[in-house]
Formats: sequence, structure tokens, C-alpha cells
Amino acid sequence: MPLTRARRSGELVKENAPLLSVRDLSVAFSQGDQRTTAVDRISFDIARGETVALVGESGSGKSVTALSVLKLLQYPAASHPTGQILFKGADLLAMDGRELRKVRGNDITMIFQEPMTSLNPLHSIEDQIGEILKLHGGMRDAQARERTLELLREVGIREPEKRLSAYPHQLSGGQRQRVMIAMALANRPQLLIADEPTTALDVTVQAQILKLLRELKVTHGMSMLFITHDLGIVRRIADRVCVMTRGKIVEEGPTTEIFGDPQHEYTRHLLAAEPKGTPPPANATAKTVMSGKDVRVWFPIKEGFFRKTVGHVRAVDGIDVTVKAGQTLGVVGESGSGKTTLGLALARMISSEGQIEFDGRPIDQLSFKEMRPLRRELQIVFQDPFGSLSPRMSVSEIIQEGLSIHAPELSAAERDARVVDVLGEVGLDPSTRHRYPHEFSGGQRQRIAIARAMVLKPRFVMLDEPTSALDMSVQAQVVDLLRDLQKKHDLAYLFISHDLKVVRALANEVVVMRNGEVVEHGTAEQIFDNPQTDYTKALIAAAFKIEAPADSDVSE
Repeated sequence: MPLTRARRSGELVKENAPLLSVRDLSVAFSQGDQRTTAVDRISFDIARGETVALVGESGSGKSVTALSVLKLLQYPAASHPTGQILFKGADLLAMDGRELRKVRGNDITMIFQEPMTSLNPLHSIEDQIGEILKLHGGMRDAQARERTLELLREVGIREPEKRLSAYPHQLSGGQRQRVMIAMALANRPQLLIADEPTTALDVTVQAQILKLLRELKVTHGMSMLFITHDLGIVRRIADRVCVMTRGKIVEEGPTTEIFGDPQHEYTRHLLAAEPKGTPPPANATAKTVMSGKDVRVWFPIKEGFFRKTVGHVRAVDGIDVTVKAGQTLGVVGESGSGKTTLGLALARMISSEGQIEFDGRPIDQLSFKEMRPLRRELQIVFQDPFGSLSPRMSVSEIIQEGLSIHAPELSAAERDARVVDVLGEVGLDPSTRHRYPHEFSGGQRQRIAIARAMVLKPRFVMLDEPTSALDMSVQAQVVDLLRDLQKKHDLAYLFISHDLKVVRALANEVVVMRNGEVVEHGTAEQIFDNPQTDYTKALIAAAFKIEAPADSDVSE
């Protein structure tokens, strides 16, 4: 049974029946003769006007629970062996499709984690919001257009008239999530389900979206079911918390009490799960491995029938950087700031202007063929390990691929021995090397991606958001692993991230980028303890307080 706290007198007292009541709910998935229980007899209530957070790591069952509310799982593979989901007294699980359609989009709506995959890329913003208004509200075109503009203004989209004809790819991540919120609010729902709505966003945009959701909840008198793995977010938005692990709710109570006096070991584990420790001390005499001077990457803007260049997007505009052996240069900034473009330019994955040197040797003029011998010493670990690992290759084949190119003299047995060694080094069982990426968790897949880079014994590694897709506790494990590998092999890291907590745990020096330029550069201590620019102050405030200062100039 979950550990449940007694309510304080007068705190969130429900005079009437709860708006949503989940009772003894189980969720199972069947594949052939095999049946897996993802959610195991959980119960919780959501009162009118209340925000309840379901918190847990990947695989805990929180998203499956949220999808069950609107019966959005893949039936009949999914089933509910036990339980009820009562919305205003009516059991949603017992409703047929016609009855559910009256609830979906009207009384209960949902916001998903990644708006780019939730929005239709072939339809404009006006069409997508208007479809909901016409389908559920019976509005005509003119009415739907006016209501769409009203919704876009309400969620903070600037100049909404200019955005009506825009397509999802033409909006930033924060703007897309605001559009998703507008769609969810279109028919004034009573319950909003938000499934990791800020995980894919920069910290400053995350703070803006959380503030917006809090304000909209009060304005519309909504209740909210908020799904997340980040307890830092929960503290700012939830009235009550249900902590989930392995399909069960292990602790439930008011947010202040959960944070102030957690009772369950797993809750204490989550609260403690963030990157800790400090990077190795900076060594001024360490050898420079990678350097760039006046690095520029400009993308042409072409218009007209003859595709004439009418301007340039200055993705990276005259930047100087130095990365030394055994040390980490952290590059931080919001999406679109140019940090990944800078990393790709230094690794010679894209064309650039300016001087780039590796180990004292100019490489900015080398061709792709001339760069090939250096690739084993210049490695990259990408953000999404599932996307960067081939699903058709085993882990052994993925890691060996680089060896077959850069160390063809090795025999099959020698390559396999290298794979076994590197898997042990990154904390994975070598006996699993014949499995495929989908058989591993997100954190394990990222360890595989790190192993693929480390097996070539590189000297410089570009790490592009390597922890942003991971749970908090897994983030901490990966940071510890990277720190250990750096110390053992004297590696030079270029660590690209919008998560300043992770950067603080790893970086000796920090470059803060915005709009392709460096706005601040210094040691980690200088940047975090005494930031000089308003932009850096806003980033730090958003990262460590979850809410950017009111006078910040950081905006969509």
C-alpha cells in the first residue's frame, strides 16, 4: 500500500467529490503469451482547482497512467485488469468511443512532451486550433479564427496574426508548446493533463511555460495532472505529489511535506538525484588539444526564382575557444544560440571560416578525406542515444564499427576484446553486447554511445546535450562516468548543454552563447558565482530557481 499522509487542517479540503478519482487502477500489456503489468493497483484523487503531480523515473508507469485517463493506450494490447477512473462520478474506462469523444477535448485535454511530434507538420497553426473549435464547439470559420487569436494571445504568442499561417517547423520549441497549450484550452476544459510538457525545453523557456500553466490554471479554474521526472519542477507547480516507481505509488502527500520530510527511500533518492561534485581543478599549464579563433558559420538566406542570396543567418559569428587536456569547456545557451553549430565546426563536421587547430595542427583547411585519419581522436556523443544508435545493429557491432575503420589490423577476437573492455569501463555488463539498443534503458543506451566513442581512445570529445533526455538520477550517473573517464584518459571535453546544473558539475570554463555570439566567458566559478550579464543571470536563475527574474530580457 502507498504511504499516504494525513491532510493538514484546512489545506486543499475537498468539500465535494473529487473531479477525478483513480481507484485501484492496473494497466497490463500483452504480447503473445507474455503479459507485463505496468501499473499495479494505484489510487489517487484530483480535487477541483488542484494540481497533482505524478513523479517518477522512466518506466515507473506515470505516463501510462495519464494515457489511461483518456483511454489513449493501444488497445487491445493494453488492458485494465482492475480499477476505475471516475470523472465527475462517471467511469471513463467503461465508456464507449462515442461517449469518450464527448469528454476528450471538451472536459479533459492533454499536452504531450514533444510538441513537434504532436503537431501536424502539414497544417498551419490556424487550421490545427480551428479544427478543435469547429469539431467540438461547432464554430464557423470567422468565429474559429477570432477564438484562435484570443487563445494565442492568452498563451503569450507575440503578434498572433502573423502566426496563424505558420507551420510548426517555423516556430521555436517554446512557441510550439504554447500552441499545444492553446489547443488544450480551446474548449475550456475542467482537467488538463500535462505529460512532461517542459522536458524538451530550455530552462528559461521551461520557467515561462510553468508560469503560464500556473496562471492559466487559476484563470480558468482548471484542475491539472502534471507528469514529470523532475522534482524541481514539482515544487513550483503542484499542490500534491504522488511518487511512482515500478508501477506503484509509494508516497503521496502535500508538496511541502514531501519535500520537507520524505518518508520513502525512493522519494529521498529522487530528491538527491542531481549532478553533484566538482570538475578537476583547472590546469593553466595543460596542453591545448583544440582551439578556434574567429570561428564563423554563416548560412545563406536565398529568395526568388533564381535563389539569390539576400542575407545570412549568423549561427556562429567570430568566436574564440580553447579546450585543454583533462579539462572541460562548457558551452551553454538556449536553443538556436549556435552552441551545437560551434561544436560541429570545431570537429570539422560542417564548413566554417576562421582558424581551427587540433594538437597544434591547423585543420580548418583539411578536406573530408584528409580529416579521416584524425576522426578516431575527435569523437562526438549526441543528445538522443536512441536516434544515434542503429536499431539494426547489436551493441557489439555498433561499438566495433569504428574499430573496423580505424584499426583494420585488429582481428575479430581482438575487436571483441576491446568491446568487452570498454563496456566494463562505462559500467555495462559485457555479456549484453549481443543485444540491440531497444533492449536497453535510456541511460544504458547513452553509456553505449559513450563506449562507441571511447573504444577509439580519443583525445577530444564533443558532448552534445548528452544528459538532457535522461532521468535526473541517470544524469548524475552519466556525469560521474564522464568525470571518471576524463580523469583516467586525460580527455578534453567540449560539453554543450542548456542545463547549467550539469555544466556546473563538469566544466572548468564556461562560454555563454546567444544569437551566435559569446555574451560571457570565464571560469566556472566566475560564471556561476558572479555572472556579469543580464542574460547569464537569467539563465542561472532559471536553472537553479526554475523561474527567471521578472526583469529578464530572455523571452521567446
